[in-house]
Amino acid sequence: MTSLVDDLGEPVPLSGPASRIVSLVPSLTEAVEVSAPGRLAGVTDYCTHPSTLDVPRVGGSKYPKLDRVLDLAPDLVLANSEENRPEDVERLRANGIPVWVMAASASVPAALASLRRILTQACELDEPDWLVSAEELWRETRPVRFHAVVPVWRKPWIVLGRDTFGGDVLRRVGVANVYAGSDERYPRPDVAELRAHLSADADLLVLPDEPYLFTEDDGPDHFPGARYVLISGRHLTWYGPSLVEAHAALTAALRAE
Repeated sequence: MTSLVDDLGEPVPLSGPASRIVSLVPSLTEAVEVSAPGRLAGVTDYCTHPSTLDVPRVGGSKYPKLDRVLDLAPDLVLANSEENRPEDVERLRANGIPVWVMAASASVPAALASLRRILTQACELDEPDWLVSAEELWRETRPVRFHAVVPVWRKPWIVLGRDTFGGDVLRRVGVANVYAGSDERYPRPDVAELRAHLSADADLLVLPDEPYLFTEDDGPDHFPGARYVLISGRHLTWYGPSLVEAHAALTAALRAE
């Protein structure tokens, strides 16, 4: 039996390459299906990519239906330390299911390194071409063009703070997050504080369409006169094959500003 270790240092006992995988993380679902089609036995209701994916659904990431996961008899479950609850991971392990927990990455290189380990060690794949391309595209960090406020939720307002993957994505295309020095990864400032930043040290409001669906009519209206850009939340927060298209898409969105 090969004993692997996940990002949190926990053993992942596999007897061979994982071939029946349940993914509880949309980004990991896309990475596995693109790299090793046919190995997914189950995914969450929020796993929207690839759009052609047709496998059983096991509920949400935060509250998956664990009995359904167990019924699928996976040889590996993929989870993330930020998106999935520790108690769910422990219940799966207690039922004899190996679980690989990916750490919440604070940067693009860290996320890609973690994905490389999952795909080459747990799945025993050759390094996928998309991963090599993503590393090349995201290696450079461009000079700062904008200082931004980046909400990811409303009711209450939640913004990207320190050490977030999305913050590193933006920084690499020339957008500095004004909350990067916060004590919290996801601060909850009130709207008055956000407006103050946009009047003082921020010159751009970045509004993704997930996890909260910001639109032309919901988001910019709270900040009259502020320069803003609407972007794909998948391009901002998903690690995996989407990073290849994300680089060009975010560059184009910012070029229009």
